[in-house]
Amino acid sequence: MASPILRVSSGVGSWTCGSVSSSLCYCRCTLCRHVNIHHEMRTLSNHRLQIYVAGACVVREAAAKYRFSTAKYEIDAAKLIAGTPQTSVFKAGDPDAALAKAAKVVTADYEYPFLAHASLEPQNCTGLFKDGKLELWAPSQAPAGGRAETAKFCGLTPDDLTIHLTRIGGGFGRRLLNDYMVIAGQVAKAMPGKPVKVLFDRTDDFRHDFYRPAGWHRLTAGLGADGALVALKDHFATFGADGKPVRAAQMSPGEYPAPVVPNVDLGVSYMATNLATGWLRAPSSNAMAFVFQSFLDEVAEAAGLDLPELMRRTLGEPREIPGERAKFHTGRARGVIDAVCKTAGWKGREKGRGFGFYFSHLGYFAEVVDISMADGALKVDKVWVAGDIGAHVINPLNAMNQAHGCVIEGLGQAMVGQKIVQEAGAITADNFGDFALMRIDAAPREIAVEFVKTDFPPTGLGEPALPPVIPALANAIYSLTGKRHRRLPLEVV
Repeated sequence: MASPILRVSSGVGSWTCGSVSSSLCYCRCTLCRHVNIHHEMRTLSNHRLQIYVAGACVVREAAAKYRFSTAKYEIDAAKLIAGTPQTSVFKAGDPDAALAKAAKVVTADYEYPFLAHASLEPQNCTGLFKDGKLELWAPSQAPAGGRAETAKFCGLTPDDLTIHLTRIGGGFGRRLLNDYMVIAGQVAKAMPGKPVKVLFDRTDDFRHDFYRPAGWHRLTAGLGADGALVALKDHFATFGADGKPVRAAQMSPGEYPAPVVPNVDLGVSYMATNLATGWLRAPSSNAMAFVFQSFLDEVAEAAGLDLPELMRRTLGEPREIPGERAKFHTGRARGVIDAVCKTAGWKGREKGRGFGFYFSHLGYFAEVVDISMADGALKVDKVWVAGDIGAHVINPLNAMNQAHGCVIEGLGQAMVGQKIVQEAGAITADNFGDFALMRIDAAPREIAVEFVKTDFPPTGLGEPALPPVIPALANAIYSLTGKRHRRLPLEVV
């Protein structure tokens, strides 16, 4: 006899969920909706699945009511970056005066889209509520937070919950936000004594993500008569309200090269969105590296230099610069730049080669990308990686694999058409056909990784190798084709 099936329906979709012993366990989940729960012939009406994440209840209305769209964001962002920033993130010196006296001024606009996490394992959680206690089996990156959130919305205390942490089939920051745990907890509580498994289908996994926020930048740099970078301004348009960004849309005061430029003005303006946002591997840096390192390549060219040489001159003598979030050491940055240039045989501006650097999550990484074009198709032939994560690399093989994974994911974000498009308030992507992942035939033939050991405490490696590869690829495409790409994903024809 088949196990009881739990069906949840709403005005814009439905999902079905069986007990874990059932062969049928399918879920088409529309989050944060007023829903009716039907169990066998019994109806539990108007059971609202409210999802508490990071201190806020995210409520979605019918998509047709929304005025939000990708096209409108682009129009609004263009207006914002043409004006005065709403908020200052970091200011040093007198950038306007320095620009007025500069021998050369370089200006460019850069942009990048919303991104989904697109993990191969959809969001899921199994729950059992029995004798006033709730057990959850969840692939969470933040189980303690999920426990607290679920308890809050189930009317329980954290002591009433037991969380069994399962293996994760791809997290990348998506499973830091535990909406699937809250749903499973509320549904299980509505069915005491019956195990329930909640499983997002692929469409809902794409359409109810916590997306990497999109952003638009207008950058201006001033060069002295000697080619030195003397001033930098960036007006960043992204999403937020009341002078505060949405989750994961922050710009750090220490975004490179701000710490080493004498006259700097980083400003930001906000616009509204109905999309939930969240952290994606190498949060913020995965976008900022593309913007700043691609722009600096333009600045270097205007100065008659290549990017590594401009950076060496800008970094100056080895020293530690205090920062709001982390200290930045110019010597460590210089170390990975020199290391990767030596290993890759960098000889200045060469056709089909690009360079990128970034300081991200306490790690210093520099990368060189070598590309070619055949029959109009772009091929990444080789990537060289040099990283400084401190004095000790505890597990060299795993460290190399982490760097490889970062490179592959970064290239995927840049070159296979990854972007989330919104129309009439709703996300259009519903599967990997609309949001491709990097495939083996497009991956680099070789990735060479080296670690520069320095006398500093060891730091993490899951994220900092990702950001530099994106601008390195963009700069390589420019060196090969002569066309500068200032928006992601890179569209190479």
